[in-house]
Amino acid sequence: MNTPALKSHYQAVVIGGGQAGLSASHYLKKHGISHVVFEKKTAAHKWRDERWDAFCLVTPNWQCQLPDHPYDGDDPHGFMVKDQILDYVGRFVKKVDAPILEHTEVTSIERHGSGFRIESAAGAVMADAVIIATSLYSEPAIPRAAERLPDSILQLHTADYRSQGQLPEGAVMVVGSGQSGCQIAEDLHLAGRKVHMVTGNAPRCARFYRGRDVVDWLADIGQYDITIEHDGMGKKKHDTNHYLTGRDGGRDIDLRKFALEGMALYGRMETVSQGRMLFAPNLKSNLDEADRVYNGINALIDRHIAEKGIDAPDGSVYQPLWTPEKETTELDLVAEGITSVIWATGFRPDWSFVGLPIFDGTGYPVQRRGVTGIPGVYVLGLPWLWTWGSGRFLSVGKDAEHVVDHLADALAMRQVPLKQAVGS
Repeated sequence: MNTPALKSHYQAVVIGGGQAGLSASHYLKKHGISHVVFEKKTAAHKWRDERWDAFCLVTPNWQCQLPDHPYDGDDPHGFMVKDQILDYVGRFVKKVDAPILEHTEVTSIERHGSGFRIESAAGAVMADAVIIATSLYSEPAIPRAAERLPDSILQLHTADYRSQGQLPEGAVMVVGSGQSGCQIAEDLHLAGRKVHMVTGNAPRCARFYRGRDVVDWLADIGQYDITIEHDGMGKKKHDTNHYLTGRDGGRDIDLRKFALEGMALYGRMETVSQGRMLFAPNLKSNLDEADRVYNGINALIDRHIAEKGIDAPDGSVYQPLWTPEKETTELDLVAEGITSVIWATGFRPDWSFVGLPIFDGTGYPVQRRGVTGIPGVYVLGLPWLWTWGSGRFLSVGKDAEHVVDHLADALAMRQVPLKQAVGS
């Protein structure tokens, strides 16, 4: 690890040492731009510290395309498990050899003259440009209703869950049906735990359809090349990811199938009161909407196969395996034997250190492919920053290259008047 002595001035400062910040450092080094990376914890720590033991990639290995570091294993259509991911990311960290200061939190970014002043735990520095690569997943988001759960119930966020062995005996409530929630619910279900699951508006997707991984079909169709500038795509930055899994070679996650096998399902959690969790009566609509998206994606693949005249196995429309007979709207957790609650309620960003007017009314950075309206200020690593793969291994490097190219051009333009003045 390259741990530099802190200088008073850099051409660029990168905040965040995850895959986005390291990708930026990779291209900054290629351009010969002096920079430092500030990381609050350790480089790429989330892959090691905030993933459960059975975690694996949801997208196939071939989509791992970090800068100059494509997947080089022998299973491009498989799904790396946690140890393999850590190896892949660890080799990228070593390859980039970024000038990174770990365990160094940035506390403020402010304008200062023609540049920026960055205050950090290691001291203050000046920079001509700043790349903010802290993602939207800074802090676990747990609803205030969690404070009203009985003290006897263990509470964990998905960031802290590792395996069913860390939980006390008894049933487990998983709140949230996004990718992490569904995969952790499956992990517990496979381990023989009684699982209760609170559903939400997350869509789902088939793992394989008509003889291929759905991701392969979508790549051929061009879905991963669509940008937020296409009609209606700008809202995608707030969308929940589809749930499915790469576990054991990959498969669908069908909550209806889990219900037939004994998992208890509920509508959206509304609140907690006197030891009881209250739910909206929307379980059926949540399941129906997830299936609508599932069938819609498959229909898109059907059209592509028909238009291209591709020889592929026949497809079919998913038919529900189970439908709730009634909607449970409240549950006494202790009486039901629930001893643990896992909050799969996502994360919230932390932009509190950014003293620059780059945000919209929802608190999201206003930018075009990472370039904000303030010259010299950039953002990276956000979902749908530009395309579907922007926040992931697939395209974060492409976005980083675009941002750093823009930054390099801007620095070059600033230097031209100085050179002319010297020459005169």
